[in-house]
Amino acid sequence: MAREIITSPRVTPMRSAVNHAVKAGGFVFVTGVTPFKGSERMAAEIAKGDLVAQIHQVMQNMQAILEEAGSSLDRAVKMNVALTDMSRYAEFDATFRIYFKEGNFPARQTTESARLAHPDFLVSIDCIAEA
Repeated sequence: MAREIITSPRVTPMRSAVNHAVKAGGFVFVTGVTPFKGSERMAAEIAKGDLVAQIHQVMQNMQAILEEAGSSLDRAVKMNVALTDMSRYAEFDATFRIYFKEGNFPARQTTESARLAHPDFLVSIDCIAEA
């Protein structure tokens, strides 16, 4: 099976040498999704200081990327979450679970990261999903 580069026109273009996702071997590998809002690189917005708004934006961006690849959050197998403040884990978890049917949660690791790729990011999530 050939590898396919996935880019969603509904998500802010990547600024680094990375793609939104790569589809290969029956899976979609989504890069660390950030809380940028908007499809234009220079006009992208961030909900500064608002963890819940950033989680919602990350998950909406994740949905758009997975849909572009022909997949969905329902097919998510594994997610890695980076939070800048682990003391807000319960707040994160309560918001995250909204995006999944009860009992259909992906495997997940959540870690604290002192800094993410942008100083205003509070969360970043990557994903492996069935294609």
